[in-house]
Amino acid sequence: MNRPDAGQKLVEVYRARSEGEALVIKSLLEGYDIPCLLKSNAAPSVHIFTIDGMGEVRVLVQESMADDAKKLIEGEGNV
Repeated sequence: MNRPDAGQKLVEVYRARSEGEALVIKSLLEGYDIPCLLKSNAAPSVHIFTIDGMGEVRVLVQESMADDAKKLIEGEGNV
């Protein structure tokens, strides 16, 4: 499993509505060697849908890789 370097600042590149959506984004990024972390305020699978941000999952990457990650997520081609 790829993990961001401990010494690097992490930044949010995407906010998913569900854990499933976040896992798809995570797979995309890791397929291009961009390690990421998923962070949520709710326990996994507690909220089936999002109400006022509850159940959202934030996708975090190293600050140095944030631009490439955003381009991939937005579908701007290979980085």
